[in-house]
Amino acid sequence: MPDSPVTGHISAGFEPVRDAFAANFDNDGELGAGFAVILDGEVVVDLLGGWADRQKTRKWDARTLVPVYSTTKGISALVLAALVADLEAGYETRVAEIWPEFAANGKDAVTIGELVSHQAGLPGFIDEIDPDLWLDPPACATAIAALAPLWPPGSAHGYHPLTWGYLVGELARRISGKTLGTWLRDTVCAPKGIDFHIGLPASEHARCADIRRPSALPELGDMTEPKRAAFGTKWSSPNRGGAIWREIEIPSANGHGTAASIAALYDAYAHGGAVAGTPLMPARAFEALTRARVDGPDLVLNMSTSFGAGIMRNSHGLFGPGAETVGHCGWGGSMAIADRARRLTCAYVMNKQSNVLVGDPRAVRLVNAVYGCL
Repeated sequence: MPDSPVTGHISAGFEPVRDAFAANFDNDGELGAGFAVILDGEVVVDLLGGWADRQKTRKWDARTLVPVYSTTKGISALVLAALVADLEAGYETRVAEIWPEFAANGKDAVTIGELVSHQAGLPGFIDEIDPDLWLDPPACATAIAALAPLWPPGSAHGYHPLTWGYLVGELARRISGKTLGTWLRDTVCAPKGIDFHIGLPASEHARCADIRRPSALPELGDMTEPKRAAFGTKWSSPNRGGAIWREIEIPSANGHGTAASIAALYDAYAHGGAVAGTPLMPARAFEALTRARVDGPDLVLNMSTSFGAGIMRNSHGLFGPGAETVGHCGWGGSMAIADRARRLTCAYVMNKQSNVLVGDPRAVRLVNAVYGCL
């Protein structure tokens, strides 16, 4: 058991999940973490444990916020799906129709569906930039839109770890007139009382957990140009964790929340696009969001991947046994999944990062423990 005991709610029949959660502290040196499960609309697991700071002076509690990095993408994809539903051609709309500058360097034909499924060939900057550009989302979006693609768009897919969020955020702003984080707050999180933020107010920073960075680099295989643009340069990411990074909106990477709040949002994937009973989009838009758009070798991640319109599909078997289960992982270990067949959602957050990009063993063990209880 962790030296700060596991607390929270566990429904009868899910006790093995509590055991698996505690084992992550005993066997993997977990620092602080949360895990939440929603089954058919009912919260059956909401566990907390460990410490919010590296010095072990602040216990992880129900108000502890933690950045979940790319697990943010699944939530941002819901927002974009709701907005794209109002476009006559939906995801087949050319990005340049909404954002004319994006057509630069032969990208005029790229559709929104291709962009959000990592087919646009824009995983990062090959030529050096000032890393502070990432902290100015409008300027960064403009710079990404001007790039030449690293492969012919639509011919292959390669994960866009950071650039995805700047592109999706700019599309959301041009379609709705609001930033993506503002739309999420005003339309979903505030009305439903969901404690999740893309763009975290300074007033909430004191609730944030410290992050313990991974001790090793991720396994990427041979360093190709797309991998180098995405992960392999000194300028491939911003200074993460400071006040500016928390306050700006990066819809691919800086969502802050709790396991419970992330489960509440991902539960839309288990209920046809509805959050707590309120539909965010019509059924046709949800189908367009979740159907497979790419499936096969990923030019950036060292594995095969399958994506819908920004949400990852369970082609790798790391999201439980359901072939149609969707979800997303975040840098260092966070993970959220949703199984529509079982009306099941799981969300795992933590502050001690590993170097596993997809399917951290701590999260996978928890998900497997949940399925073992069904």
